[in-house]
Amino acid sequence: MKIKNRYTSVACNRSPEALDWGKDGLIYYAACHSIAVFDPKFYGSAKIIRSLSGHKARVNTVKKLQNVPSTDGVDLASGSDDATCILWSTQNSSSALRFTLKGHTKGVTQVDAFYVGDNLLVATGSADSSIKLWKQTGGEFVCFQTIDLETGYCFALKFFQLPVSGCVMLAYATDNDLIHLYAASDEEYVLVDKLKGHTDWVRGLDCVTDVEGEDLLLVSASQDSFVRLWRISQREQLQAKRSFEEFSIDEDIVLEERIFSVTVDRKQFHYALALESVLQGHEGWVYGVHFNKSEDKLNLLSSSIDKTLTIWTPSESGVWLESVRVGEVGGASLGFYGGKFSPDGRSIVGHGFLGSVHLWHQDAENCGIWKPGTIIGGHFEAVRDLAWDPAGRFVVTVSVDQTTRIHGAWLRSAAREGNNDALTWHEIARPQVHGYDMQCLCMLSRYRFASGAEEKIVRIFQAPANFVENLRQLSELGDDAEGEDILKTTPKGASVPSLGLSNKAVYSVEETETASKHVKDVYPEHYFIPTRLESPPTEETLMQNTLWPEMQKLYGHGYEIYALASTPGGRFIASASRATSLEHAKILIWNTSTWKIVQQLQAHQLTITQLAFSPDSKSLLAVSRDRTLSVFENKETAENCNFQLVTHTDKQTSVHARIIWCCDWSHDSMHFVSGSRDGKVVIWEQKIETGQYGAAGVLELKGESVTAVAFARRNIEQDRYMVAVGLEKGVIHLYAVRQQDWKLLATIDESCGHHLTVKRLAFNPSSDELQLASCGEDNFVRVYDIC
Repeated sequence: MKIKNRYTSVACNRSPEALDWGKDGLIYYAACHSIAVFDPKFYGSAKIIRSLSGHKARVNTVKKLQNVPSTDGVDLASGSDDATCILWSTQNSSSALRFTLKGHTKGVTQVDAFYVGDNLLVATGSADSSIKLWKQTGGEFVCFQTIDLETGYCFALKFFQLPVSGCVMLAYATDNDLIHLYAASDEEYVLVDKLKGHTDWVRGLDCVTDVEGEDLLLVSASQDSFVRLWRISQREQLQAKRSFEEFSIDEDIVLEERIFSVTVDRKQFHYALALESVLQGHEGWVYGVHFNKSEDKLNLLSSSIDKTLTIWTPSESGVWLESVRVGEVGGASLGFYGGKFSPDGRSIVGHGFLGSVHLWHQDAENCGIWKPGTIIGGHFEAVRDLAWDPAGRFVVTVSVDQTTRIHGAWLRSAAREGNNDALTWHEIARPQVHGYDMQCLCMLSRYRFASGAEEKIVRIFQAPANFVENLRQLSELGDDAEGEDILKTTPKGASVPSLGLSNKAVYSVEETETASKHVKDVYPEHYFIPTRLESPPTEETLMQNTLWPEMQKLYGHGYEIYALASTPGGRFIASASRATSLEHAKILIWNTSTWKIVQQLQAHQLTITQLAFSPDSKSLLAVSRDRTLSVFENKETAENCNFQLVTHTDKQTSVHARIIWCCDWSHDSMHFVSGSRDGKVVIWEQKIETGQYGAAGVLELKGESVTAVAFARRNIEQDRYMVAVGLEKGVIHLYAVRQQDWKLLATIDESCGHHLTVKRLAFNPSSDELQLASCGEDNFVRVYDIC
């Protein structure tokens, strides 16, 4: 059996220096405990092609090495809250992890690495108020120096090599306004100077040789909103008894030069360091700076929380000027944590406060124009639930990051011509941006869903006309009756009022209104603008223009909503909340025609962890933290509701001895499966003589915790069921099942699966496609093709 990763979605971790762009053309960024490898030119689209797992806690920084001497050498470094730095060789397809550097007592927040010949130097900055310097000795890396920052916190690290002498220097910045310069001297690094000029914390550093290759340019970015450029030049001799000298570059400008010396092979070299320029243009903290030198041109990219990325270019007179400014417009974002140039300097990438990745490409015909590129959207916190649309064309997910997102395929020309590899998925809408952590959802139809969050309300959403238009454009869906009805009767879009939680419908967008009355002028960052999409939407469009209007609120529970399910036709919704008693553990059944409660079902003592209606709509399954499960059967027709309890396990009849986390029905409604913390996966079937359900087959995974299960929507080999089993450690197993016979077909491990708890699994409801969608605590959403 072959498993192909069709789609991977995850946001960038929200910290500076969490993303880098390598010479291989790939973008590497921190994604929860792993590193996502993003190809921005995948068949003319974009795709996360790989993930690197090795850390045991949140990854804070990712640095791609630029001067790797060999194809199998270390070319990537990362630092994590697990107090380690990992060195990777990304060219090695079997195992990228090469070395793990252990020595810090708290999380590693900054990493830089630099090759001197074939020898690799590594610097790591940590929350334990120290910087450690590492070198390779005898096949292992050892720490040869620790710089004690006392109570300081390292915000930036940068290695660079001085011209002529070849002396390696280290620049670092801490929680003050100084830049410390250390130079290699014998077996350790010694302080040679401190640069003063900023008035707030320095957050970013970078260095490059100038176009002539004679001097070095060091750049620093600060929370004082300024970017400073420093020039380091060689001097033939040190002026006697002076630590600096003044020289005039014209009659009005006098610059101060600071002089320092380094010793290499017992020979002394002198260098002058002067302030080259102060770049003013940002209106907020500047988190990152990055040089690019290509085609004998030098450019500088700065990224700020003022929602802009700025490219600075030196003029013929040597004055640095702003040449390009791009960024976000509107939305609730707080700007950029960092930005990088592509190796050729014709593209830039930025990562923002909400974990979003932004791309811009320089226009081939007009170099002054930069156009947004195709991106992969993703959640930046744990993803709790997912559901396919009834026809299996897109997936909806909800997350602790307080958003609901829709992921679907983009059918471009290459995919239409039969190249299945060219088919890429993207985030195509963000119907709900909420004020509470999202917990669960269920689909009522292709264009309606219900969601539950850490509040007592179930909210119902319906797609606006603009979404239907764009879904048909991107995924080339044919006309359907529900979609046609929406185009005629529903709002164009939705917006969220300031300080509000409910999406309000926008029926029309008037072209002209007085500035004093139009809501677009009052709340310009939260107003809907109809958009016709020819390609997947950008982050700004997702935040503002893809919301769905909220059509109903359902009140009835006394605690936060925890589980939702709907009948296949969307006629009824079952909901359950957090509970510590029989009264609050009741299941409410809602009629979606009247939005009224038609039944209250009681069987459990504690929180119901998952609900599932059978495909024939006749049975409702519930599993609970109280270690029991229950099955209710509808004694009426599909149009009416009269669910009666037919099975409720107890200590004698239950196979599970711990919390039951998950359940699902087979496509023929003949069996259901349950999984629990004790590592047991149980297939249940209805006994003809009693009408109750009993265990028909048990799989026991010792030492594991089963957190997600799903039946494929059709039988496979020899009329076996296919069951996907997700574990707490992130692994997904695929089994072919018949009664007690469990045949392991494939295992999806953390290299292409999840590295934290799998929260939900769901197979594509279309029997034509054997696709599995998964989501987890590691922020990842994945879709697999199985053949």
